[in-house]
Amino acid sequence: MLFNSLEFAIFLPIVFFLFWALSKKGVTAQNVLLLGASYFFYGWWDWRFLSLIFFSSLIDYFVGLKMAKTDEPTARKHLLWISLGVNLGFLAFFKYFNFFMDSFTEAFTFFGASIPASRLNIILPVGISFYTFQTLSYSIDIYYKRLQPTRNLLAFMAFVSFFPQLVAGPIERATNLLPQFFRERKFNYENASQGLKMMLWGFFMKVAVADRLAIYVDDVFQSPETHSWLTLSVTTVFFAFQIYGDFAGYSLIAIGCAKLFDFELMTNFRRPYFATSFKSFWGRWHISLSTWFKDYVYIPLGGSRVSTQRSSFNLMATFIISGFWHGANWTFIVWGALHGFYQILEKYLVKGNVPKYLMMVIVFALTCLAWVFFRAPSVTDAFVVISRILTGAGSGLYFGDKGIFLFGLIALLILFVNDYITEYKPNLQLIYHPQVVVRFSAILLILMYITALGVFDRSQFIYFQF
Repeated sequence: MLFNSLEFAIFLPIVFFLFWALSKKGVTAQNVLLLGASYFFYGWWDWRFLSLIFFSSLIDYFVGLKMAKTDEPTARKHLLWISLGVNLGFLAFFKYFNFFMDSFTEAFTFFGASIPASRLNIILPVGISFYTFQTLSYSIDIYYKRLQPTRNLLAFMAFVSFFPQLVAGPIERATNLLPQFFRERKFNYENASQGLKMMLWGFFMKVAVADRLAIYVDDVFQSPETHSWLTLSVTTVFFAFQIYGDFAGYSLIAIGCAKLFDFELMTNFRRPYFATSFKSFWGRWHISLSTWFKDYVYIPLGGSRVSTQRSSFNLMATFIISGFWHGANWTFIVWGALHGFYQILEKYLVKGNVPKYLMMVIVFALTCLAWVFFRAPSVTDAFVVISRILTGAGSGLYFGDKGIFLFGLIALLILFVNDYITEYKPNLQLIYHPQVVVRFSAILLILMYITALGVFDRSQFIYFQF
């Protein structure tokens, strides 16, 4: 089920009213409802894949209990490997089987041999990368004794499948989200109001910004070799804001939706294009994933507490793995490697004497360069786009449908102004303005803009494919 769908518009109010109607019945009754609603939410897409979430939840639940009962290092390590094997095994099969088979076949072809390619028609379960990492962090934290396992199977399964953040995050840690399934929840008007405002702005980012820009971006990327450097440059910038609006919009809807049920999810985006360093960018972009890789990949590899060469290797390895997490395509691996390269250059070459606003422009420009690989169907297509931009090939600017182009620019300008105010003048945010007239006027105008100019026939969120 998608947030920006009629089904969700019916589903959410029903679950909301039932949830608070059960408040007098206690936490257990509410958790039963949340688990049932979450499985229904996910099963609406394809009920067959509910078995994956169910089985993964059971494995990590019992692995956690077993690990807590023994201090014997070998036994604990074996239990951890069971959790890693099951979860990463599912992920590898559904997401990467065809990628590895194709790469294996192409490698033999390169050396003059020929072997038959074997591909399966595998459907990628929505959100498998997200809930896999969420359950893995639970097992790993118990292994390192940073967390005590829960004996409440209902609460644990509700934690794994919590519908607001099930299919595209934020990737929550058990230390933050799991305890919230045990405490008494109380309806709070201010909390719910804030949640609805977050959802409203999230929908604006998705349907008014991301989906409007996507029409132009998809049009140009169908045949990038026929477009000028200027058109491809504009398209690259548009995609940077398309993916930001799409994913940050989803995260805001998820966080706001959770607030309606008195749950607090972690902040996942913090205006990343105002970053003045690549380290800052990854402290602002997809924060739940970047901190996950820091805690469970980068630091275990040695982090920055090792030699310069090893630290550089750790950075590059972490970002390449992060790129591969995003998708089974060499384009994502190159995208991750570029960000690893940026981090290494910045860490050892940038000495802090570059003006802040110049660094902001440099970080944004190089981030857009990397986004070309993220968006392009293949590495070859990405190099076509980059080469035409760098060589100044062609002339003129392609507008496509001028209305689509214009309204995309207007929505982009509104997004930029709002982010600028939030970054530098947070007290002046319109939908949170202390003056009632200003606040309600802003909310009404955003609602009208979404209704009149939002795009509602491109419902899929980009990160659902990951």
